[in-house]
Amino acid sequence: MESVRVGIIGTGGISHLHVQQLREIKNAQIVAVADPSQENRRQLIEKFNLEQIVEFNRHQDMLETIPMDAVLICSPHTLHYQQVVDSIHHDCHVLLEKPMACSLEEAEQLIDLAKKENKVLQVSYQRHFEPAFLYIREAISSGKIGKLTSITASLYQDWKHLTTGTWRQNPSLSGGGMLMDSGSHIVDVLLWTTGLKPLEVESKIEQHETAVEQDSFTTIRFENNVVAGLNIVGNAPCWHETYVFCGENGAIFYDNGKIVLRLLGKEAIVPELPSQTTNSDKSFIDAILGVHEVKVRGEFAKEVVALTERIYKAAGYQAITPVNNGK
Repeated sequence: MESVRVGIIGTGGISHLHVQQLREIKNAQIVAVADPSQENRRQLIEKFNLEQIVEFNRHQDMLETIPMDAVLICSPHTLHYQQVVDSIHHDCHVLLEKPMACSLEEAEQLIDLAKKENKVLQVSYQRHFEPAFLYIREAISSGKIGKLTSITASLYQDWKHLTTGTWRQNPSLSGGGMLMDSGSHIVDVLLWTTGLKPLEVESKIEQHETAVEQDSFTTIRFENNVVAGLNIVGNAPCWHETYVFCGENGAIFYDNGKIVLRLLGKEAIVPELPSQTTNSDKSFIDAILGVHEVKVRGEFAKEVVALTERIYKAAGYQAITPVNNGK
């Protein structure tokens, strides 16, 4: 395969980033888009001068009509399951926006299907490609700060205000609120940088008079006696993302993209980070072409779904039952 023909399901805001990145890949060709919103489709097509591609209202019609090798899914969360199933059944590899699914049961079924049909199933957790988080992961695994003892991870966003009146606050489409949406990236960072398994989870949630949760405050005990505080706040005035990874010999501080390493008794170190070399879309195309293995596998993304589900359960929060019920 010299060129990968890509169809896009869902042409809202995040699809614009993916299209920008796909257009920089010489071995990728966007051939069609599908979205119930004609306005969304036209905005994407006109912005990137994609007048030569075919557009559809229904993703099923796109899959049945246009020959393609891969599908990028950027739709509301509760639609992911069926759209992945349909895409794989039409012989397509899948790059899927987060979260992978709205339940652990759905995630496991998608993994099994992709494995059975020998298809790439990758989830778009972009922090896996960012030098700052690659540095944090390597520093923890190499013991740079000694044995990891605790983590605090916080994300603040004006999510409540930005998503008012959109599908993100409609439980039947979103499957949940801020934790399921932007918070999924923070759960990903916790699990991916540490490689640890969560053992105990306690959580409190606040909806602030909306249909989905806005704020969640969670404590987690991981294996190896590592404790963590996870704060996801959607009722905030702006975006602010911070982490502190403490070990027996030092700590790594991350504040909105800036990293500082502090070792006991030594001056602060600001590490020099390399340039980013790939991203979700390029790595997906390269995985299809056999250049390297899948970077963010469904098997990993499933663990993000599982922990999210446990947090909701610990808080006594009834997230929406997935429309497919795993069927």
